[in-house]
Amino acid sequence: MIPRLTARPLVPGTASGIVLRSHVPLSLWGGVDPSDGTIIDRRHDRCGEAIAGRVLVLPAEKGSSTASAVLVELVRVGCGPAAIVASTLSPILALGAIVAELMYGVTVPVLRVSEEEVAALEDGLRASVEADGTIRLASPDRSSR
Repeated sequence: MIPRLTARPLVPGTASGIVLRSHVPLSLWGGVDPSDGTIIDRRHDRCGEAIAGRVLVLPAEKGSSTASAVLVELVRVGCGPAAIVASTLSPILALGAIVAELMYGVTVPVLRVSEEEVAALEDGLRASVEADGTIRLASPDRSSR
């Protein structure tokens, strides 16, 4: 396990949560239920799992311009991810995080890392994101499960 990574923040901020890592790209539009944050894309490797409060790690984000609206709605209902980390990100997703912060005062950091670093962000680890893009990793403690 790599205990620390330096990401490029598209939307800086601080956050922490348990990593939910996917091996395939995810579209928020049509892939995540905006009312509760559950991944609903039946072809997705994490279908049925909730992104709420998690550090969502993806190889890439895919989707349409509506992904920003879905992220804003997830934040509004309290089911947004703690942070989003991927090797390929669209500016539309960053826009959604910016709008959510302006509208609701909730920051969802959006960070870009290399493909190799995505692989280092193992599912189930506790990740703490700092405003400069530093991601610190640790084994989750029993109280966070």
